[in-house]
Amino acid sequence: MRAALARLTPFLHRPDRYQVVQSLKAAAAAIIAWALTGWWLDAPMALMAPWAAVALVQGTVYRSLRTAVQLFVMIAAGTLLAAGAAALTGDTMIAMVVALPLATLLGNLASVGGQGLYASTTALFVLAYGSYSLPAVGHRLLETLVGAVVGVAVNAVVLPPVHSLHAWKLAAALPRDCARLLREMGDGLEDYDAQRAESWNRSANDLLTALSELYVGRGWDSESFRLNPVRRLRRSTPAPSADWDIVWARVVNRLLGLTLTLWETASENRELPRPPDRALDELGRLLSAAADACTAYGTIMAHGDDEEGRDRRDTALADAHRALASLKGRLDGQEPDVGAAIGSLVADCQALLDDLTPEA
Repeated sequence: MRAALARLTPFLHRPDRYQVVQSLKAAAAAIIAWALTGWWLDAPMALMAPWAAVALVQGTVYRSLRTAVQLFVMIAAGTLLAAGAAALTGDTMIAMVVALPLATLLGNLASVGGQGLYASTTALFVLAYGSYSLPAVGHRLLETLVGAVVGVAVNAVVLPPVHSLHAWKLAAALPRDCARLLREMGDGLEDYDAQRAESWNRSANDLLTALSELYVGRGWDSESFRLNPVRRLRRSTPAPSADWDIVWARVVNRLLGLTLTLWETASENRELPRPPDRALDELGRLLSAAADACTAYGTIMAHGDDEEGRDRRDTALADAHRALASLKGRLDGQEPDVGAAIGSLVADCQALLDDLTPEA
């Protein structure tokens, strides 16, 4: 048991507030739906209500309502197909052969996302339990409707989810992560090898993944305010404008180019030579200063655009530009291949500093 728990530990993580709240809301919606249909109405198909209620506590109110319509349509289609096939054939096995392919095809063809699965599963349940009489069909649809209403209502009224804080955290992480990578590169250029340069390149690729997560997070942020009945009462932390994403997408692409060039200069399989130590010293100073500029951007975002933050950013960028000028000076008198290596690094660094320099 101890060994099994040790293997599972890396896959376990502490749930955040959003996960806890949504889980408790889903459980509460299921309990309310069951109380309404199974206890108060004493409905014969009471299971359908909590089943639907749990499924409809979604990540946004808009998504809950949209999913409710899709789910109800698919369950109704599956129920009617199964009941019709059973009434026509009079045999459960033959009815399955007729209804299940049609229900599965409908679920795959309809533009309902993952809700298409409910058409075939509902048809299977209807035939397996023999609940395809007219009253049974009516009860199944009524209880599904009750569960859908309860699920949507609970999600909309009880702390309706808002994802602005998540989008803000993703946006704030970009300058911090870029600064971390730049500082690692600046400190490690003295004795870097192919393995270290490859790890820098992997870190730059991870930044691309972070950008993709930010784009998705912005979509959730926007959607979470659609049809949200208490959107004006919920606290929100607005993320920076979309221009922020464009700037850091450019910075990440420059880091990809820089890490790839360094990887190639350290690889034995490439003909691009390693830059001289003096050029690497200048490059290290440049990257460390660029890291300070990224850190200043992160501070400005977290605490506001004040004079102190702007001064720190501008000072760091000035240091970086001085180091860039010194690095350019190393181009004179170099062999063509060495000049090509330094020139490639200079081009990426100059573009990086241009991207980090605020527009006038």
